[in-house]
Amino acid sequence: MEKVRISKLMSEQGICSRREADNYIEQGLVLVDGEVVNELGARAFPNQKIELKKAAIAQQARRYTIILNKPVGYISHFDEDREYKPAASLITPENQFVHQLSANLPGKFNTRGLAPAGRLDIDSSGLLVLTQDGRIAKLLIGENSPIEKEYLVRVEGTLTAEGLRLLNHGLKLDDEALKPAKVSWQNTDQLRFVLREGKKRQIRRMCELVGLKVIGLKRIRIGQIPLGNLPVGQWRHLGPNERF
Repeated sequence: MEKVRISKLMSEQGICSRREADNYIEQGLVLVDGEVVNELGARAFPNQKIELKKAAIAQQARRYTIILNKPVGYISHFDEDREYKPAASLITPENQFVHQLSANLPGKFNTRGLAPAGRLDIDSSGLLVLTQDGRIAKLLIGENSPIEKEYLVRVEGTLTAEGLRLLNHGLKLDDEALKPAKVSWQNTDQLRFVLREGKKRQIRRMCELVGLKVIGLKRIRIGQIPLGNLPVGQWRHLGPNERF
């Protein structure tokens, strides 16, 4: 058995992100088999016990996660050229939605380090998660994320039974087979998609492959967190007992 960088092990075990792990190691807040590790790049065996000290756990508890109902016309990430409006610009006191699950959390907080955990393109609306917590970002982002994302997709065109079968399983994008999805009719012109992966503009490209044009796309759920009655353009804190 070979030793692995402790920061990598911490990320794989869901303790925190690699960047956060390095920060905690520098502060002397990481224990390996009960011993403090404070050397960047230090390694350990995968079967060794890795823990955070109480001070690091307290730091994690002060990191916020935001649920936003992103309108069409906003991009998920910050635009360095300032050509498009970033969704994070909507995180203002005026746009906060008072929610029973998060009403006891503070309305003002430091937004430094608040970043989107996943993408939702400029032409799409609905549930977007922004977080300061690397554990949540790791859980939600990437092709290996186990978390379902649910969408309502308004389409134009004719969908055959074979086309619907292919949407559920059998399509390729960028020469790679897509994971099985759950796709069904929500009503006469709207499909319901449930995916466990998030390739760039995946749903729109999937629909094109079966002869459909997407004219509206809204994400309504990520894992166990629904969009619910959150108004368009408003945000709320993730409640202390809410889990993805």
